[in-house]
Amino acid sequence: MLLFLYLAKQYSPVECISVFDMLKIGVGPSSSHTLGPWRAAERWIHELKEQGRFESVSSIKVYLYGSLSLTGKGHATDIAVAMGLLGSDPETVPTDKIEVYLKELKSSSQLNLGGSRKIPFHFEDDIIFKREFLPFHANGMLFEATFPNGQKSSETYYSIGGGFVVKEDRSHSKENKVTFKTFPCPIKTGEELLKYCQTKQKTISEIVLENELALRSSEEIDSELLRIWNTMLECMYTGCHTEGTLPGGLNVRRRAFNLNQKLIGAHPYTTPQEWLESIRETEVKFRQIIKWVSCFALSVNEVNAALGRVVTAPTNGSAGVIPAVLMYYLVIENHDGDFEDIKQFLLIAGEIGSIFKKGATISAAMGGCQAEIGVSSAMAAGALTELMGGTPEQVLMAAEIAMEHHLGLTCDPIGGLVQVPCIERNSMGAIKAINAAELAMDTDPSEAKVPLDKVVNTMWETAKDMNSKYKETSEGGLAVGVFLSDC
Repeated sequence: MLLFLYLAKQYSPVECISVFDMLKIGVGPSSSHTLGPWRAAERWIHELKEQGRFESVSSIKVYLYGSLSLTGKGHATDIAVAMGLLGSDPETVPTDKIEVYLKELKSSSQLNLGGSRKIPFHFEDDIIFKREFLPFHANGMLFEATFPNGQKSSETYYSIGGGFVVKEDRSHSKENKVTFKTFPCPIKTGEELLKYCQTKQKTISEIVLENELALRSSEEIDSELLRIWNTMLECMYTGCHTEGTLPGGLNVRRRAFNLNQKLIGAHPYTTPQEWLESIRETEVKFRQIIKWVSCFALSVNEVNAALGRVVTAPTNGSAGVIPAVLMYYLVIENHDGDFEDIKQFLLIAGEIGSIFKKGATISAAMGGCQAEIGVSSAMAAGALTELMGGTPEQVLMAAEIAMEHHLGLTCDPIGGLVQVPCIERNSMGAIKAINAAELAMDTDPSEAKVPLDKVVNTMWETAKDMNSKYKETSEGGLAVGVFLSDC
């Protein structure tokens, strides 16, 4: 276990991770168990085509290992793999059609591989769950193709959290490793980030933007950040206007709908933007603030649990924290907030998330829920602090405070579903982020006892010490303390 923990950390990209690597649009319920396998299937098909072997494939099998097997059904890993093999894009596929595509696949026992050629495929038999762990990472998967002459070819991939996928490097060459362009301000740690801010006399968001401009034009950055924000807003709107029970068998009732109705009252609206403006017009007191923030977070993760479209921030399981805190700023703290505020917030959040990814992990299968909710809370806390006028030092302090109070948080989903306790944890992470920002704003950074980099390292050490049954396996904690029959 310790060997693949170490290797996973070493293998993760450590030089230049873009904000758009940390904030991805995809389909729920899990970035590592749904989006990652989906992307791995797409990548495998692309590689078969590059090798000139795609047209010769006669049959395929997919083997899911470790955490992908233990909680794969609840995380819809098998569905994600099938959708990837069908050639669907998680950013654009109509989420209400996924069930239709799956039903057709099962009834026909034929897979339209890559959306272009049909081969025999039995959903229940050709996606195989293997409980053993592969040596590199908890989320391993093997894609195997068989050709008419009986020859087989296979590739192994690992979903390492946040939708990131790496391929097993059997040759020890550099061709399989993720490469990045060089940023003008390459950052691995909070200390390095702070030095750039001090040397250049810039805010954190300005340093991050300078790096992003090495990859994209200003117009492209704005366009993509706006697309991310609109996806977040639409996700919250959908969650707050959808009634019923979540799929999966736990019979978890959606709560955001009723909460939204109680809080917003009789204010009229018909679009997500009008909804946002209506919230700004409501009278908000302390209890309502907590309820609104919880409502925003719950809405996102209820959509996520129902295989809806969300933004990994930095994962699907923690996708509700950042939009909830950003909405808090826009509708509570600053009614005049505009796209420039949203841009600033997302740039900072993405950079803080990348520091945790480089120095530790954002995968619950590697580090427990501290790696998901804890990281998202730290991202949101730091971003909120700069928007409220905090210094770079206070931004990093806020991120540290938020993570410090998530250390050791386990990942123990009941039934392997990203529902209990996952959905509520997003509301708790959002509230902690706001509190952390307030604490940092009222503190002299010179009095800070724990630097951000120390808490990043501590989170990683805690991850290595944590028993594997508390890392997204549903073999410990609430997952075994609460029987499905009790739900």
